[in-house]
Amino acid sequence: MIRPLFSVAVLALLAGCGPAGPVASTPAPLKAPAPALILPPHAPEKMEQRSAVIHMLPGLEGVIGATPAELSRLFGAPRIDVLEGDARKLQFGSDICVLDVYLYPKTKNGEPEATYTEARRASDGASMDNVACVTALRPPPPVAPVAPAAVPVRKKKAH
Repeated sequence: MIRPLFSVAVLALLAGCGPAGPVASTPAPLKAPAPALILPPHAPEKMEQRSAVIHMLPGLEGVIGATPAELSRLFGAPRIDVLEGDARKLQFGSDICVLDVYLYPKTKNGEPEATYTEARRASDGASMDNVACVTALRPPPPVAPVAPAAVPVRKKKAH
């Protein structure tokens, strides 16, 4: 008789060791997201011709007003070349900085010319001085070769 009472007492003690509240169940697995809507590429919409506003700063001569070909000669091939309506954005970069150059045509159907620049540090993307970035991106001027110095020749003394 003691044995069944002992078993009931042990079961009562063990029942008290369970969680105090309702047991949380494992959440149901999330459903896979629906596939993204993929649209076929299409030609950009026709936009009205805008008047270009030129942002010239001292030190940007040769950049502002330059054509894409002139900018490529100045900085090399752009990293990014984006067309949006009549606007064009070229991006040039180095380990020092990234320069975005925005180009717009001055006349209807004219070739786009640089009108605005934005510069940021390559390390963290923080804004930086446009002129400093342009200077950093320009290749150094060629160094003129220097002729070697003439070696002095000693004349032998006549005895």
